[in-house]
Amino acid sequence: MNSKTVRARSGRRGLRGAALGAAVVAALLTTTACQGDDDPAAAPSAGAPSTAAPSGSASAGGGTPETTAPTGDSGTGGATPSATGTGDSGETGGGNGTEYADCEASGLGTEVELQDERGETPRHFLLTVTNRSKTPCVLNEAPIVRLKAGNSAPIVETLGEPDSEPVVVEGGGKAYAGLYVFGNDEGGEAEYDQSDRFTATLVAGEGTELNGTLVFDLPDGLGTVSVDDAARVNGWAGTEGLAMRPITQL
Repeated sequence: MNSKTVRARSGRRGLRGAALGAAVVAALLTTTACQGDDDPAAAPSAGAPSTAAPSGSASAGGGTPETTAPTGDSGTGGATPSATGTGDSGETGGGNGTEYADCEASGLGTEVELQDERGETPRHFLLTVTNRSKTPCVLNEAPIVRLKAGNSAPIVETLGEPDSEPVVVEGGGKAYAGLYVFGNDEGGEAEYDQSDRFTATLVAGEGTELNGTLVFDLPDGLGTVSVDDAARVNGWAGTEGLAMRPITQL
């Protein structure tokens, strides 16, 4: 019986030791797990995904966040194209404030008409241009008139300030400029400069550029006319009366 009793106690001690051992192991595991949660230096488990810090985050020293310049990558492998301005200044046509382009010398016909009575000294002339196109075009300010051919000839002064409003010449329409060429009344044997034609250079929109030169041959019956520095030209007008009225006062 004693032997049976000893074996029974031995079995109980074995079970008790095993239970105590299991409790100790469980306690150790719990402690280890808690340390892993609380320790900031603990390494992540092998299966946990790593998270990269954002580029705009603050540095370890707590300074100003670093910024990263945009790369221009659209996500398709190429740079994103930037919008480009049109360079539109708000002007239209030839920069003259209208929807039509400036008249070109090659598209205009020319004509000269003497305004003085037969027998009088030729002084007053009406310059006429005809738009040979079907599209309207624009004449600006006053033409740059020379009483002789060639760019070396002196330029006729404008009579007063030219009208700043552009003259729109309809397709097949006409525009006019008045011209006074001679102011000397001495007559006699005096010699004066003579001219057998007039030239007129067109002014582009806003007077910034030249736009071709027109040639006005004298009317039939006039080989040459006397000219001097009293000559004046009136700016472009839409009617003969507007063009000539100031000139006839000279």
